[in-house]
Amino acid sequence: MGIAQNIVEVRSEIPSGVELVAVSKFHPASAVMEAYDAGQRCFGESRVQELLQKVDVLPSDIRWHFIGHLQTNKVKMLVGKTSLIESVDSERLLKLIDSESAKAGVVTNVLLQVHVAQEETKFGFYPEELLEYFRERRFETLTSTHICGIMGMASNTDDEDRIREDFHRISEIFHQVADDSALGLRGFDKLSMGMSGDWQIAVDEGANIVRIGTRIFGARQY
Repeated sequence: MGIAQNIVEVRSEIPSGVELVAVSKFHPASAVMEAYDAGQRCFGESRVQELLQKVDVLPSDIRWHFIGHLQTNKVKMLVGKTSLIESVDSERLLKLIDSESAKAGVVTNVLLQVHVAQEETKFGFYPEELLEYFRERRFETLTSTHICGIMGMASNTDDEDRIREDFHRISEIFHQVADDSALGLRGFDKLSMGMSGDWQIAVDEGANIVRIGTRIFGARQY
């Protein structure tokens, strides 16, 4: 099956109200174009250089989500190029995005990445650290960054109960913040969880953004 047919199939399975991010990292611009021609407009990249190269040659109405670990020395290059940075994994990175966005005269939309998975290699705020950030209202210092919600990943395991548990925990953290009227947050309504192998469980647990690559583009092309 081709990319266009895969897109149509995946979109038919995803409930309305859930946004599909087609993860195009490691795939050529021509593959993105096939998905674009099939109606897809939101794509996910995990390397700054690769995203910038694609931005240059692909249609301007594509909404780019940055979904990889963002190194601080790449922030300046990325600001102004994305519709959403999903993977803000520390307060230091968030402050840097904010200051670079202010300098560039743009507002950058971000998700804060929370770490609940078993692997130490995954990045993100620990749950208590993230909740404390909001409790202490430290977001009020931001001038050019809008926190739109939370992103998270489940443990890399075949144990569906563990995956569901992880997504449930991420969803709980999201709602603790989103439902706290005392915080007065506006537009804090995005919960990004789930990839090709586990997105159905993520949607069951409340995800309204899913990141799907392999199901659409096939195995990675380096």
